[in-house]
Amino acid sequence: MTAFRLSVIGGTGPQGKGLAYRFAKAGHHVVIGSREAERARTTAAEIAERLAHSHVPITGEDNNTAAEKADVVLLAVPFAGHAALVESLGASLTGKVVISCVNPLGFDKRGPYGLDVPDGSAAEEAQRVVPRARVVGAFHHLSAVSLWSEAEALDHEDVLVCGDDDDAKTTAITLARAITGRDGIDAGALRLARQLEPLTAVLISVNKRYRARSGIRISGLAEH
Repeated sequence: MTAFRLSVIGGTGPQGKGLAYRFAKAGHHVVIGSREAERARTTAAEIAERLAHSHVPITGEDNNTAAEKADVVLLAVPFAGHAALVESLGASLTGKVVISCVNPLGFDKRGPYGLDVPDGSAAEEAQRVVPRARVVGAFHHLSAVSLWSEAEALDHEDVLVCGDDDDAKTTAITLARAITGRDGIDAGALRLARQLEPLTAVLISVNKRYRARSGIRISGLAEH
């Protein structure tokens, strides 16, 4: 297995922490990123304590330092302020694989819904802001609770990956093994993030209605 040096920007939030835990558990070198370095170090220590049997390093830094130290950068941040954050990290993201799992969602009394994004999607916004980064969209639909659970693998789910750079997509597809135990699925071009991101609102609605933590599983494909 290829071990990546991976930073999770927004790694102190529920989804970011869950993804960082899964990646570290699978043997990847993880750097938690946060606006406050001390908060990132606290989360890193929490994950390290849970993986006490493992010798894989997991550390915490401010967002910019975390991005600088990684070969692959995962954005797991709220959509509010997303463009400004990505712009602030521009120099550290240039030339790197950047995986966006950002979901631009709104909530009102009727429930969750996808927001209109001028660039089409958060992933496309990141690509516009840092044009020399290799942006892919992936890991949008994974429950934070499931990610942080003791389950060995979330094998009832698939990770859908979209992007315009084949090598970057391959990286995200490979990283999906840390979550589901198998490769992610190549879902097509980056513009399809416009469909993948708001689909998360549908899952939230279904899970609330049925008090479940359902996920997306693609049927009809050869074993992958």
